[in-house]
Amino acid sequence: MKKYFMYLMISFLPILAFSQVEKQTNEGVFVFPDSLKSLIPVNKQSLLRDVDVIFNSRMAYNSNFIDGNHTFSDFNINQLRFEMKGKIHDKVYFRFRNRYTREPVPGDLDNISRSVDLAFIRIDLSPKTKFSFGKLCADWGGYEFDFNPIDILTYNDVIEYADNFLVGAGISHDIGDGKHSLSFQVLNSRTKTYETQYGASAPPNINPSEYPLAFVSNWRGSFFDGKFETTYSYSFFNEAKGAHMNYFALGNKFKTKNFVLYYDFQYSDEGLDRLGIVSSIISNNYPYAAQDALYIENWVRAEYLASPKINLLLTVMNSNHSWKDNPDPNGSSKLSTSYGLIPTVQYMPFKDMNIKFYVAYTARKYDYTGYAETAFGAKDYTTGLLGFGFIAPLLVL
Repeated sequence: MKKYFMYLMISFLPILAFSQVEKQTNEGVFVFPDSLKSLIPVNKQSLLRDVDVIFNSRMAYNSNFIDGNHTFSDFNINQLRFEMKGKIHDKVYFRFRNRYTREPVPGDLDNISRSVDLAFIRIDLSPKTKFSFGKLCADWGGYEFDFNPIDILTYNDVIEYADNFLVGAGISHDIGDGKHSLSFQVLNSRTKTYETQYGASAPPNINPSEYPLAFVSNWRGSFFDGKFETTYSYSFFNEAKGAHMNYFALGNKFKTKNFVLYYDFQYSDEGLDRLGIVSSIISNNYPYAAQDALYIENWVRAEYLASPKINLLLTVMNSNHSWKDNPDPNGSSKLSTSYGLIPTVQYMPFKDMNIKFYVAYTARKYDYTGYAETAFGAKDYTTGLLGFGFIAPLLVL
């Protein structure tokens, strides 16, 4: 109903163009002339019925802590992403999303601003097969990345430091009765060139690839009448000559009437440290990006709808960081582990509008091995973030 109201407003109010001056009647009121025309052609106005305009937003008052000590508090627009999506033809769909909380710097590899998450068209080759081209969301498995970003208060390390939106092409196909689907993408392996990405930290024995591409495959499944769902993926990144990345993500979802449980396992074996976490740990003694870095993660999120207006959430996560190519014969490959705990309470006052007010505390701990502390001077520390705010995908059209 709201869409049709907006459609009428657009058609008949401020953007009207008049071919002659308004006429005043004897009753002292104005009437519109018969020659009134809309600036939007009538044959184009029907497109608005199939287009959504959304402001994905999360805003909060945040208080920050380091090692248990308060550092500062402020109001913050954590997320604001403008999105347009919809059909422009029976078989052609478009989607565009821009992030206003990231600096709009164009990638020198893909020539598009990093603030643009999505900019692609999708062509439905058949009811079950779809082809997409443009700046895409890498179809990685795992539910942490599947969520709308406004719903994730803090990401685990792999998603936080990865290039998640890349230019390329993809195809997906529903299998059987639609309970399963397969997808395959060919993407740029990053948004920047090798020289920009690594700069002076590029190892002298590694050369950039002429084909910096990523190959992403994904399987989504649904079982037991939708009570158990999966999204599993394998990705191969050609980061440089002789330096590749193999990435596995296994997402699992179990749901009942009022309870949902998610579990993700992620494994990223990087011939050249793409995330940069290991490289940052060893940077005091080793000037180059680490080779053969390994990241293994677990992520769990539980949601319980205590009442129609109260939703309780708990997120638990950890990430392990290792340097398999450590040249120290007496050294350890394991360097650190990070932990996260995010208890959250959401209040949803409106039945017909998806606005959630929340209070949450994000506790993070960064625990370095004894070897990392001795060899590289790393020190354990904790962070905390207390937030009061709201989450809303505001559908304005």
